[in-house]
Amino acid sequence: MSLYAFLKLVEIKTKLASLFPLIVGLLFVTYRYNTFKPLNTLIFFGSMVLFDMATTAINNYMDYRKATSEEYRRRENIIGQERIPEWLVVLTILTLVTSATALGIWLVVRTDLIVLLAGMLCFAIGILYSFGPIPISRMPLGEIFSGITMGFGILFLAVYVNAFDQGIANLVWEGAIVTLRVDLIQFIDIILVSLPCIFTISNIMLANNICDLDDDIRNHRFTLPYYIGRRYAIWLFNGLYLASFVAILACVLLKILPLIMLLVLPVVLPVYRLVKKFNQKQVKSQTFNVAVKNLVLVNGTIAVLLMIAVFF
Repeated sequence: MSLYAFLKLVEIKTKLASLFPLIVGLLFVTYRYNTFKPLNTLIFFGSMVLFDMATTAINNYMDYRKATSEEYRRRENIIGQERIPEWLVVLTILTLVTSATALGIWLVVRTDLIVLLAGMLCFAIGILYSFGPIPISRMPLGEIFSGITMGFGILFLAVYVNAFDQGIANLVWEGAIVTLRVDLIQFIDIILVSLPCIFTISNIMLANNICDLDDDIRNHRFTLPYYIGRRYAIWLFNGLYLASFVAILACVLLKILPLIMLLVLPVVLPVYRLVKKFNQKQVKSQTFNVAVKNLVLVNGTIAVLLMIAVFF
């Protein structure tokens, strides 16, 4: 397939969502643990991007296969639009998954079994998100799994591959006995730091599902907005942004993040204006980008302020 078709198949523009948890995680581990391992970071970045592309390609392929409308296949799905042979799509997915797995194994060798455990969970969720008789994306669980897997999973691994020797967690496999030890304080701190990423990434999925509600029902995709209704889905969309700022404030009060992070609070105003625009109209071509812009605003500001705290 052409490079253009490949980039559309893996929806390269959406990789921004996975980039921010990585950046915030790397800055947090540098600030909190004063450590940074470039090779581990590079290997993790490669594995993360390859697998993220694979899950998106799987999602597009399964949407193509399960679509009830031939018009949807031809006009809305990239596989039909570009007339990509199905065997080539499958080969591309297998290549991406295999490459991501190889890099993941290399990273496990350089770190420890916690990376293997976390990586296996992320891989399982990523594949089951679109694959199987009842994929996660066609259930009212997509927002939860996408937010936690990307918002927390990527951030945690970005921290852990650089600070695996700092006592955050330890997994020991001796014969038939597996022992997992976790420093709850450090683990909870990482969870709190990841909450803005979790909530803003979940809102990308939620905004997409709200905008696509009618089309999803026709194609037998019963997502969260279908079960709770458009009105309450929009309320949830608004509330997750509020929760993001509350989480940042909590991190500062608990001294997990530096005082300078309070400068993120003025971002409430542009986020509110964008949310208000989405509340008035939920049209994918016109207002879905509200969720993307807010992700950049919230997490971009967090990253800039953390960078200032690290280097100055």
